[in-house]
Amino acid sequence: MTHTIASCHRLLDVIEHVESDPRVQLVFTVAPDVFNHQVQRFLGRLGAIVLPWQQAVRERFDLSLAAAYGGLHQLHAPLLLMAHGAGHGKRVRPGPYGGPVLAEPPVYGLDAQRLTHGGRVLPAALALSHDTEVDVLRRQCPEAVEAAVVVGDPCIDRLVASLPRRPEYRHGMGVAEQQELVLVASTWGRDGSFGRWPDLLPQLMTQLPADRYRIAALLHPAVWDAHGHRQVRAWLRDCLDAGLLLPDPAEDWRATVVAADRVIGDHGSVTAYAAAVGRPVLLLPGLRALPASGTPQHLLDATASRLDPHRPLAPQLALAGEIDPQAVMNVLTGRPGMAGVLLRRIMYQLLRLTEPGRHRQTGPVPVPSGWEGRR
Repeated sequence: MTHTIASCHRLLDVIEHVESDPRVQLVFTVAPDVFNHQVQRFLGRLGAIVLPWQQAVRERFDLSLAAAYGGLHQLHAPLLLMAHGAGHGKRVRPGPYGGPVLAEPPVYGLDAQRLTHGGRVLPAALALSHDTEVDVLRRQCPEAVEAAVVVGDPCIDRLVASLPRRPEYRHGMGVAEQQELVLVASTWGRDGSFGRWPDLLPQLMTQLPADRYRIAALLHPAVWDAHGHRQVRAWLRDCLDAGLLLPDPAEDWRATVVAADRVIGDHGSVTAYAAAVGRPVLLLPGLRALPASGTPQHLLDATASRLDPHRPLAPQLALAGEIDPQAVMNVLTGRPGMAGVLLRRIMYQLLRLTEPGRHRQTGPVPVPSGWEGRR
C-alpha cells in the first residue's frame, strides 16, 4: 500500500527480501493520502503492476505491507505495518478545528487512532525500530502490543552499507574533491527548514564561495506534492542556476547524506539518519513542538548545535561538531544490521511460506544520475 513517495521508499527497502521468490506475485496500490499525487507516476517508472484502489479493497491477498495509515482497515489481508521514517518521533497534533490541548500528546503511529478500527487491531505485525517503542505502545495502545516486533531500521542499515561508496556518490553529483558538500534537509510543514527559513538556500548560495562549497537540498516529498514540482523549482530557480543540487523526490536521498560533509537540518528523519552515520549536524531554530522523548530527534534537539540564519553562515558551519554517532544509532535502532533478516522472517511467516535459501544482503544505494544542478 503506497501512500506517498516517502512511504514507497521504505517499502522498496523491504519488498526486495521477498519479491524475487517465484512463489510471490507483488502488486502495488495507491492508498488514500493527501500527498499521493506523484505515487502513480513513480510506480510506473518502476515497472510495477498497480491495482486501482477500488479494485484492491475488493480482493483478498496473502499479505499487505504499509508504511503509512490511510485506508488500512479496507484491505483484506494480514497487514505488516511499519514507520516510513526514523522511528516514531512525532507527537499527534490537534486537529484543524481544535480539541483538548494535552501536556504530552500521544506519539504518532503508536496510538490507538492509527492502529485500531472498530475495536480491532489492524496490523498482524507492527514492525518497530527499538524496544523503547514497545514501552510507548504499551502505554498508548496496549491491545496492539501482541502484534509488535522489534526489527530495527532497514533505512539505517542501507545507509551504513552505502558508506564505502562515498567517493562514487560525490563524483556522480559533480562534487569536486576540494569542495565541501553542505546538505540542507527539510521535512514538510511550517516547522521544516524550507517552510520556516525559505531564504536559507539563497543565503548559502550567496555567502559560501562556489569553488569551496557545493550546496544540496533534500526536500521531503510532501513539500513537492503540497506545492507542485513546477512551483518548488520556480522558487529555487536562481539557486539552481547558481549550482544548487536538488534531487527529485523519487531519487534515493541516501546517497546525498553519505556524500555530505555537513548537514543543516530540522526535526525530520534525514537529519537523524545523517547524525547516525557521523555527519556533523546544525539544527535550525524555531521548532514549536518537541519530538517524542527517547527518540533520535529528541536527542539531537538536546545536543546539536544551532544555526542562526541571521548571522554569517560560513563561520557557523566551521564550528559544526559531530554528535556521537553511536549515541544516535543506539536510540535509532535496537537491532542494528538485522532489519532485513527480521522483516524477511516476518513476511514469510505471514505468507505461510518457508524461507528459501540464503538471505539477501543489504546493499548500497545507487549512484545518483541526471540531477538538476549537477555540473
